[in-house]
Amino acid sequence: MSEPTPNELELKSLRDRPFELLAELERRGRAVSAQVSQEASAGREWVGVALRLAGDLYLVAREETREVLGIPSSTTRVPGARPWIKGLANVRGQLLPVIDLRQFLGSGLTPLTRNTRIVVVNHREIPAGLIVDEVLGFRRFAEQEFSGEAPPTVARCERYLAGAFRRGQEQWPVLSLRSILESHAFAEAAA
Repeated sequence: MSEPTPNELELKSLRDRPFELLAELERRGRAVSAQVSQEASAGREWVGVALRLAGDLYLVAREETREVLGIPSSTTRVPGARPWIKGLANVRGQLLPVIDLRQFLGSGLTPLTRNTRIVVVNHREIPAGLIVDEVLGFRRFAEQEFSGEAPPTVARCERYLAGAFRRGQEQWPVLSLRSILESHAFAEAAA
């Protein structure tokens, strides 16, 4: 068993003074947060969510993604809506419009498999869950790996791309969920 560090001893001495203990924990948390922030800005790292859509790999900015969900067991169809609007899902008491992203882009229906996911967009005014083939997790890139030129895609979504990251032979187009939700085509949801 290892001996306690001086920091652990200091915290143990505050055991009977909960307010001072919380204040010390907050101070330490802020110090670590400032250090992490400083390291991130020095390295200029971009973090995105990797996903698969129509056979291609894409990145979505972490800030544009609220959460990733499985396909809900039931959705309520919206009468008079475009076919790419699959319906409304109840997600923890909130109604979420579910959109087949592939179908919206004109690339056919997204086949529902065990890997199919819904990416919930982090947008203040427009709630939406976008069905994608698969979510692969976070990917980190150095800022210098970014290029403003996006490669052609199978899903024909070039107008919604915000450049690409290149690492070796791999190209990762950056799909802008904000530009999709704020587009004229998305606003025309009525059939």
